[in-house]
Amino acid sequence: MSTLDQLIAKDEIRELALLYSRGVDRKDGKLLRTLYTADATDTHGDTFDGPANEYVDFLESCFPYMRYSGHHICNHLISVNGKEAEGEIYALAWHLIPDGSGGWLEDFMCVRYIDQYRKEEDRWRFAKRVVTYDLRSRKPADPLNGDPLSHEPSYTMLTSQLFARL
Repeated sequence: MSTLDQLIAKDEIRELALLYSRGVDRKDGKLLRTLYTADATDTHGDTFDGPANEYVDFLESCFPYMRYSGHHICNHLISVNGKEAEGEIYALAWHLIPDGSGGWLEDFMCVRYIDQYRKEEDRWRFAKRVVTYDLRSRKPADPLNGDPLSHEPSYTMLTSQLFARL
């Protein structure tokens, strides 16, 4: 694999990770389903461990209760070997979730995604994801006013296919 091919693969894999963040944060299950191989698995700490399609089902069941979700990728190291690759992503994840008593919790995590990627149908996809929590903090939070996605400008202002809601 040439150096140029390595760089292209790494950029495509970085975009895959960014699309995952967008899919969760914009509550777009259809997009998330396009990011995994058919046999992919996803392990999210103590939250979920199983087939990726069931993980997306799980996320979709959570979307109505997540008042806000923000995934912010920091470092992303990738090693490419032909049509397979592996990587480690450091990220900050912030959620506003119900506390079970009518209030809200700020759920903040410093996470690492330990990923295996595979190129299928000319696209890089997640073959396996394992999430570890380096730091996690939950504390009471003030609710946001309104639904942050009710007037989402990225779907109206950004018109290329990359930003389309699936």
